[in-house]
Amino acid sequence: MGKQKIKNQIRRLRFEASEMTQAELAEKAGVTRQTIIALEAQKYSPSLELAFRISKIFDVPLEEVFQYN
Repeated sequence: MGKQKIKNQIRRLRFEASEMTQAELAEKAGVTRQTIIALEAQKYSPSLELAFRISKIFDVPLEEVFQYN
């Protein structure tokens, strides 16, 4: 079984949220801009707490932001 990654829709959701910048999302989520960059590039899987914070920022269900295949 190959390594599975958590996919996300953060980039799309940022643009749908009045073109929110990575820096703005990072500030609201309490992380660095580099963390948001790594998440969008799927090079980093968020903690459960961060995943919930991001879904709350966009006011969408967790499953709309993150998907695990």
